[in-house]
Amino acid sequence: MHIHILGICGTFMGGLALLAKEAGHKVTGCDANVYPPMSAQLEAQGIPLIQGFGSEQIDLNPDLFVIGNVVSRGNPLMEEILNRSLPYTSGPQWIGEHILQDKWVLAVAGTHGKTTTSAMLAWVLEDAGYAPGFLIGGVPMNFGISARLSGKDQTSDFFVIEADEYDTAFFDKRSKFVHYHAKTAILNNLEYDHADIFPDLNAIEIQFHHLVRTIPGVGRLIINGHEASLQRVIERGCWSEKEWFDSTDTDSPDWVMKEHDDGSFDVFFQKKMQGTVHWMLTGEHNRLNALAAIAAARHVGVLPSQAIASLAKFENVKRRMEVRGVVNNIRVYDDFAHHPTAIATTVAGLRKKVDGARILAVLEPRSNTMKLGAMKQALPGSLCDADVVFGFGATTGKDALGWSLAEALAPLGPKAQTFDDIAFLVQAIVKAAMPGDQILVMSNGSFGGVHQKILDALAQ
Repeated sequence: MHIHILGICGTFMGGLALLAKEAGHKVTGCDANVYPPMSAQLEAQGIPLIQGFGSEQIDLNPDLFVIGNVVSRGNPLMEEILNRSLPYTSGPQWIGEHILQDKWVLAVAGTHGKTTTSAMLAWVLEDAGYAPGFLIGGVPMNFGISARLSGKDQTSDFFVIEADEYDTAFFDKRSKFVHYHAKTAILNNLEYDHADIFPDLNAIEIQFHHLVRTIPGVGRLIINGHEASLQRVIERGCWSEKEWFDSTDTDSPDWVMKEHDDGSFDVFFQKKMQGTVHWMLTGEHNRLNALAAIAAARHVGVLPSQAIASLAKFENVKRRMEVRGVVNNIRVYDDFAHHPTAIATTVAGLRKKVDGARILAVLEPRSNTMKLGAMKQALPGSLCDADVVFGFGATTGKDALGWSLAEALAPLGPKAQTFDDIAFLVQAIVKAAMPGDQILVMSNGSFGGVHQKILDALAQ
């Protein structure tokens, strides 16, 4: 089958392209922003890329057009597809029908931690010899790729997928995860997000319950017991096995943990200790991610002791507290945090790791939710553990904020500065930085390559 992918350079659609090519399909694609690293990854696999959405791409005559959710009505190629009644489908539906059929699907859902938890789970299964396929919204450093059908020279019955609640396509407003037909599902957490498509938290809870409805009776849900929103989701109805996890045993969940001063933590299942995870990751959120991964792996037969040993070798995901460089004893991190809760947990985790060292937090609020201003009141509180805060808000272009970042960060007082020019931002950061400082850059975009610009300026 020849498929032509509209919006191929997105993380999800790029992963789909790799899976389709590996499965033996002919794959071509187009996007408005064909640039590295995704373009280089796709071209290395022999997947031709076209810049833009010109209607002349109809002449490629594919068997099927696969539509990413970046595409909307008015897109010239999409309009031509509709006018000619050509066959098309969404990315999630194509994956559900062509990749996930006959697989034991392990889906990881939640507002935060989907990528990291998916990477943990895929690695645990890999280290246990299951050779899983996976599609993850980042690059797990244990694998070096974001998607594959199965391990090298092996076939596998298991597939780990990051299960996003964002809508499927302009013609299918269900969440992506309903297409995956998971047998094991992690419900990691649930907060209000995606203000561009969801009016309130209840609307997202409805979508999560749609996911619950797709899990078979022999399937299993791994649920964060600390989240009242997930409690409400389950109260709407559940027809599968359930296991709950939490950081404490206040409400007697199945899985709990006990942290030690060195960052390691004990794992308990139904009050019986299973072992101790020794690793370099920080933050309660990562320990909860690990509990969920251990519980999900147990559903397919991986002993908790094996999963615990595997996590000691877990190397995290690119852009999750990734150290980009050290200059003059000043360390620069890159992190994907863009929701106030994720920002707060990331800063808190770094604070615990570096103790009294200064943290210079550099934030670009560029998600759709942020651009709409739905979370701006929560930003000061999420950054309170940082010593100095630098905010960057574009005033023009597609990433422009519709509100004043300076006003939003005003409660932080003189420790916060805001900029709309990256060059001036870098100058201010370098001027403020001192040996021993930790510069934490947070954005869900490329941020104009600011990480390397900071490192270069520090070196000069």
